[in-house]
Amino acid sequence: MRLTAFVFTVLWGTITCCAQMPQPAHDSEHGLSTYAIGPGDQVTVSVLDLDEMGKDSYRIDMGGNLTLPLVGAIRVSGLTAEQAADVIRERLGKYLKNPDVTVRLLEMRSQPVSVLGEVRNPGVIQLMGQKTLFEILSLAGGLNSDAGYAIRITREKQWGKIPLPDAKLDETGEFWIAQVGVKAIIDGSSPETNIPVKPNDVITVPKGEIVYVLGAVKKSGGFVLGGREKVTVLQALAMAEGLDRFASTGNAKIVRKTRDANKPIEIHIDIKKLLQGKTKDIPLTSDDILFVPVSGTRQAFARTVEAGINIGSGIAIWRP
Repeated sequence: MRLTAFVFTVLWGTITCCAQMPQPAHDSEHGLSTYAIGPGDQVTVSVLDLDEMGKDSYRIDMGGNLTLPLVGAIRVSGLTAEQAADVIRERLGKYLKNPDVTVRLLEMRSQPVSVLGEVRNPGVIQLMGQKTLFEILSLAGGLNSDAGYAIRITREKQWGKIPLPDAKLDETGEFWIAQVGVKAIIDGSSPETNIPVKPNDVITVPKGEIVYVLGAVKKSGGFVLGGREKVTVLQALAMAEGLDRFASTGNAKIVRKTRDANKPIEIHIDIKKLLQGKTKDIPLTSDDILFVPVSGTRQAFARTVEAGINIGSGIAIWRP
């Protein structure tokens, strides 16, 4: 009886100790439980009581096959690690009774997503499970201050149409292309635009558009629009911190490039009437130059416009 009680006490202590030991994190915490294995990925395969199986790591070949001792080539492309373990377990059933199989991912190369342009850490990100557009941008370090108002997505045709209203096939018919506004993604105002990202997607964040405000303003230079698609004359003046006291408000001009760089067009503006609400505000397009002359200095206007059209390194670029 004493021996039985002793054995029971030891066993109970062992069980309690094991229960209190920290358990290894499940793959789902790292997004791996839903990761689909593909060509180029590297895995380890461990089989209880079969030491030779777990000695080496294995690379998935370009056909999506995993080649193992005893069982040969097994197609695992598109399977999760757990599903691959089930397939291997079934194959090994010919040689072992109820084999205990574990598959772990060592290196993931089959689901790259390219993030280019105005992000802090451009490059290739491997999908680990399902990721949204916002999550991928976060993994790339977020957007730079120079980022434009729209994000472009290019997707292989095999993954289906991009779930955005303006999605269309490119000229080759092999890729879907679409774009989504930065503001809608960042502030969460349109959750439906935060689409799932697919393997081999190319996400491009272009540089923001720039408009130039020169002449009799408090802060002249180029202004990056950032998340804005466009600005109006009054908004551009606000970005330039308003008019100088010597501004000739009745003689302002927008200088707009044309296909012929030597023949820009000029749009005359009466800023005084604009401020009084007597005329309609005018939207500016990328690379427009809003020039506000100092009263009585037409010669200065000509020199400034000439300098503005040939924008050089000397002009200040103001970022949001």
